[in-house]
Amino acid sequence: MVKVLYIDCCIRREQSRTRVLAEAFLAALQAKKDYQVERLCLMDEPLAPLSEGFFAQRESLLAEHKHEHPRFRYARQFSQADRVVVAAPFWDLGFPALLKLYIENICVDGITFGADERGTFGLCKAKRLLFLTTRGGDYNHSPLEMGARYLEALCEFWGIPRFDVVAADGLDLGREAVQTILDRAIDDALALVENF
Repeated sequence: MVKVLYIDCCIRREQSRTRVLAEAFLAALQAKKDYQVERLCLMDEPLAPLSEGFFAQRESLLAEHKHEHPRFRYARQFSQADRVVVAAPFWDLGFPALLKLYIENICVDGITFGADERGTFGLCKAKRLLFLTTRGGDYNHSPLEMGARYLEALCEFWGIPRFDVVAADGLDLGREAVQTILDRAIDDALALVENF
């Protein structure tokens, strides 16, 4: 059984165009009997930024190698997934701050990455991370797009060898019908299901 962790950062929930894309991919994936999807809706989680006492507690726990502490549950869950799917809209040239908060909480030395005299290395089990996103403008080949680029760099940091992104671009430009653009992105995502 392939364990898939689905990280839902579709802030607008049922009104989210990104969620439409993600749910189409997940439905096709779950139709295959060998995939088990675990859903993590970030909007329902008590995520906190690493600041003051919260940060000090983290540093103390890491110094004592207490990786089983409950506050590292997100990092342990992420590191043990066989595949990861992240769904988040394009906001402010990247993605919502809530996803960044989650990333801060899973980047844990000794769980998702390690470090030695040669530098850092990934400890995650996942063979692949898929980023599903929707963008109002056309940023597919733009240097201004930072969300997918950031996640791709993190995959290397975490030791995840393959990164894919499927984006529905130009949804708010009026060049094509929104549904046409979404359908094309859904087709692109579904093309990845067979070998995911």
